Amino acid sequence: MNSKQPDNMAQTESSGLIPNGMAIAAYLSAMIGLLTLGIVVFTCEASKPFSEQVHAIGKLWMPGAEGIGPYSGKQTLALLAWLVSWPILHALMGRRHLSGAFWLTVFLAGIGAATTLVWPPIWHLFLAH
Repeated sequence: MNSKQPDNMAQTESSGLIPNGMAIAAYLSAMIGLLTLGIVVFTCEASKPFSEQVHAIGKLWMPGAEGIGPYSGKQTLALLAWLVSWPILHALMGRRHLSGAFWLTVFLAGIGAATTLVWPPIWHLFLAH
C-alpha cells in the first residue's frame, strides 16, 4: 500500500478523492421537493383556481383527500418533484467529486426559500391578505 494514500476502499484511483456526487444529489433532490412544496403552497394562497387544480391532483390517488383539501395535492407535487429529481441528479452528479461548500450553500438557500414560502406572514405581505 502507498504510504501517502489512506486505507480507504472508496477512493477513486485517478484523483484520490471520494466521489460525493451521490450524497449531493440526494440532498439537492430533497431541497427541490421542499422548494416545490413552498412554491405550490404560496401559489395556492394566491390563486383559488390553482388551489382547486392542486386539490384535484391529490384526489386522484389519496384516500380521504376530500377531507384535507389541497394539502393532498401539495404533498403529491412535492413528492413527485423529489422522486423525479433524485434519479436525474444522481445520473448527472453521482460519480463526481463536487464542491461540498458550494452545494451546501445552494441547499441551505433553497431550504430557506421553501421555509419562507410556507410562512403565512409572507403570504400576507405579498398577497395583501
